[in-house]
Amino acid sequence: LSELEALMERMKRLQEDKEDEEASQEEMATRFEKEKKESLLVISGGISKHFSILFTAFDDEIVSTDVSRYIEDPGFGYKDFARRGEDHLPTFRAQDYTWENHGFSLVNRLYSDIGHLLDEKFRMVYNLTYNTMATHEDVDTTTLRRALFNYVHCMYGIRYDDYDYGEVNQLLERSLKVYIKTVTCYPERTTKRMYDSYWRQFKHSEKVHVNLLLMEARMQAELLYALRAITRHLT
Repeated sequence: LSELEALMERMKRLQEDKEDEEASQEEMATRFEKEKKESLLVISGGISKHFSILFTAFDDEIVSTDVSRYIEDPGFGYKDFARRGEDHLPTFRAQDYTWENHGFSLVNRLYSDIGHLLDEKFRMVYNLTYNTMATHEDVDTTTLRRALFNYVHCMYGIRYDDYDYGEVNQLLERSLKVYIKTVTCYPERTTKRMYDSYWRQFKHSEKVHVNLLLMEARMQAELLYALRAITRHLT
């Protein structure tokens, strides 16, 4: 099977499995922890030896760019929310503080109408679809879009109790996870070769949509942490 056909087959199988039997809460929690720990293997400057084969081809295109002239604090950047090797990594349970039920109203209170604008942006990017996958039409891509969005939140330690993270592991191959981590956390390291290396049969518009999903998921994750901290301070 081609990369595209294999992905569509996995999506179909996931839907069938979901109809037959749902995973228990304990099993879904275990799958989340597995994905969360795996995301920590991707590190700045490359990846751990578990991913070294995947990333070797990209090393020659990583450009060391001096971005200090564009920012006030050159040392400011992404850091993993936990140390690799830790058994119990911190988890932000989305049900305890969601964008829809908590963040939206608080940010609107702090800055009038900004909540509506942000919410519209999140929903537009998340729901955007032409119902196509490369040359295939009339395809429901909801499962795939949800996996991309939730994987970014997983990297930030955010867990949705009603989501089965086994879907992430089945739909997003490891090379794509490396790309997601790089774009989301270290965008200055992203290269055209990395962009070309995944989903080769997909249209550029579809792959650009992936980037938009990653950026909006990252922004929402950052907002959730910031707004939760503000809420705790105010109460």
